[in-house]
This record gives sequence, structure tokens and C-alpha cells, in this order.
Amino acid sequence: MKAVHRVLDPAAGPQVPPGLCALAVMTKAPRPGEVKTRLTPPLTPEEAAALNICFLRDTTAAISAAVADGRAAGIAAYTPVGAENAWAEILPGHFQLIAQRGDSFGERLVGALDDLLRVGFDSVCLIDSDSPTVPERAYAEAVQLLAQSGDRMVLGPTADGGYYLIGLKRLHRRVFEEIEWSTERVFPQTLERAAEIDLKVELLPDCFDVDDRTTLRRLCDELLGNTPAAGKYSAPETRAFLADLIASEGRDRVWSNE
Repeated sequence: MKAVHRVLDPAAGPQVPPGLCALAVMTKAPRPGEVKTRLTPPLTPEEAAALNICFLRDTTAAISAAVADGRAAGIAAYTPVGAENAWAEILPGHFQLIAQRGDSFGERLVGALDDLLRVGFDSVCLIDSDSPTVPERAYAEAVQLLAQSGDRMVLGPTADGGYYLIGLKRLHRRVFEEIEWSTERVFPQTLERAAEIDLKVELLPDCFDVDDRTTLRRLCDELLGNTPAAGKYSAPETRAFLADLIASEGRDRVWSNE
């Protein structure tokens, strides 16, 4: 049965109970040829879209475990408007939706943060949909840190110089300004912007995002290799998808270093 997800409307004012942190995944409708395009090849557009769905299911499952104590809520900040049904069979039923707005990636992050604060969340974590092995404890730690007194920013660094999570209590636009998005400079530049406004920074465990052949191979190493990475989420949906693909077409199909 398809889940029906509530769509939050920032124009309507507060719509959630007080005291909650939003754990919000930034997501695009998983259509072939429109998501995970840097993974084609080695994947086909259809396989890349299917893998993106697995990433979303694993990420939202880890988030679901982190929100079980009632201090946070799972959100999907989605695009495009009008595609709300695309997530009906992907997200857990308790997740809520909020539409993205803005043109550039930075504008979309600012818009999502602003809108989630407007609907009544005390704090917001914006989370990428490319890091399926982030452990649930990282999300729980972000919620705990943002619940403490005093203003702060929480960052989860990725191996490529970006971040898989940014958490804030207030809309500090400066931390999204003059950032060279999709480069190795994102994380250090974000730290620089925080220092400029004297904003305290808390760091979560390192992880990595999967957006090209090299990181896909690393993912296979961690999920399907002989020595799985300690402390990472097991990402069962992603693991099953990759295992099935390799079983039917051979190891080099997605594990190749070429």
C-alpha cells in the first residue's frame, strides 16, 4: 500500500509540535536520466535511478531510527513541485514533504532551512541523498547537539571536501554564501563563513557520498567486500541492489576500476 505523505506549507505558519528537529533529506524525483547521472556509465540511467531509490530508502531508514525517541521528525525536501507521488513507495509513512525552492544549490539549501523553521521546527538538519552508509548514531548526535543551549552549526564532513549534513538553529545565510558548490572547497569554505560570524561548529563522524565510478567502487568495497567498514550503516537496500547486479552480470559490472 502506498504511503501518503503530508506536505508542509511554509505560508501556513507553524504546523509541527514545538521542540522538534527536522532531519530533512534533499531529494529529487528519481527519474532515469535525471538523477545520479555521473554514475552512467558504469550504470544505465534506469539502474542509476534504482540505486538512487535504494540510497533514499537506506538514508530514511537510518533517520527513522534516529527519530524514534520523538525529538526529531523525518522530512523530504523535494523537487519538482507536482511530483509528490514519486516518493509514495520510497519514504517511510511518517515522513513529511516540503517543496524545495530556489535556482542554485545554495539557494535551495537556504530555502529549505528557512521554510522548515517557518513551519515550526526548532532546528533543522539538511541531509544529502548520496551517503547511504551514514550511521543512525550520526543523525541522533546531530539532534542532540542542536538541542543544547547556545547557537551552533553541526557539520558532517565527506571525503570529497563537502558535507553530508548541515544543522542549524537559525537561518545563518552567510554559511551558504560564496561557496564553490560541488568542489572540494565546500567544507573548508563553510567553516570559514562560520568563523566570520563567530558561529560555533560541531563535527559529526566523517563519511563519503557516492556520485562517480570511484566512490561507487568504494561503496562496493564497504558493503560487499570481505572487511566491511566498521561503524557505518549497513545500507541493506543498497547492498541488496548491488549484490543482485553483480551476481547477474559479474563483479566488473559495477566494481571495475576502469
